[in-house]
Amino acid sequence: MTEPSEIRACPGEVQHLCPGLRVVLAPNPSPMTLHGTNSYIVGEGRVAVIDPGPADPRHLAALLAALAPGETVSHILVTHAHLDHAPLARPLAETTGAPVLAFGNATAGRSALMSRLAAEGGIEGGEGVDAGFVPDITLADGAVVAGDGFRLTALHTPGHFGNHLSFEWEGAVFCGDHVMGWASSLISPPDGDMGAYMAALDRLAGHGAGRLYPGHGDPVADPARRIAEIAAHRRAREAAIRTALADGPSDATELARRIYTDTPPALMRAAARNVLAHLLDLTERNLAEPLGPLSARARFRAI
Repeated sequence: MTEPSEIRACPGEVQHLCPGLRVVLAPNPSPMTLHGTNSYIVGEGRVAVIDPGPADPRHLAALLAALAPGETVSHILVTHAHLDHAPLARPLAETTGAPVLAFGNATAGRSALMSRLAAEGGIEGGEGVDAGFVPDITLADGAVVAGDGFRLTALHTPGHFGNHLSFEWEGAVFCGDHVMGWASSLISPPDGDMGAYMAALDRLAGHGAGRLYPGHGDPVADPARRIAEIAAHRRAREAAIRTALADGPSDATELARRIYTDTPPALMRAAARNVLAHLLDLTERNLAEPLGPLSARARFRAI
């Protein structure tokens, strides 16, 4: 069987991608989620569900209907604690008796800087966070989840979110929102961390996956090429920010308006959050500094 290159934009329908792998699209399309969240079912018989998705009873019913007669769910894995990936984990666990596995709660995996900025409160952010998310079992980097006919290895890939995990499976990687074929990822501090994102991107590139299964959009058939494209895109944004700062101090919102000239107005706040993530990373690398306390509205200058 030739693996489909596209995930059908038909919420609720089960689609077989390859032996041992199915996907069910959640009914939550938006500018940030494309057609919706991809909920993956791995294995046969006793299966794992990766990213159950939003708290929508229709999607819970669709996931249960996607199981073959006699099949049960043995593991529920969550890549990260955003509202489009995590909330349905608990209802699915209560229905099936399967445990929820993830890196940790919604604040796990943050750097010391991001933890401090979150505690101080001025950095804002927190978009779409499932703040109450708590797994039954925590997975460290490199942990193995094995079941009937499947073996998944957890890879800690922070950057889009501190507790973000990817999962290696048979030479492919379920990469959550770290890499997508249709758009770049939102990096919104303090949950998002540009330095961590770029480091995890390099790690994923070195992993040599043959295919990526993202949280939104179609499978990525050429991971090395797509990861290189995203890394180049982020480096180009950083270069544009540094060029703009050379003209004088500015804040994230002003820089986003100047740099993201082709971005729709509805996405400009997300663009400003990405710029802020770059500014914090530049500050960490002593290439920029804030004029006053670090905050979402701080003005920065080049060093």
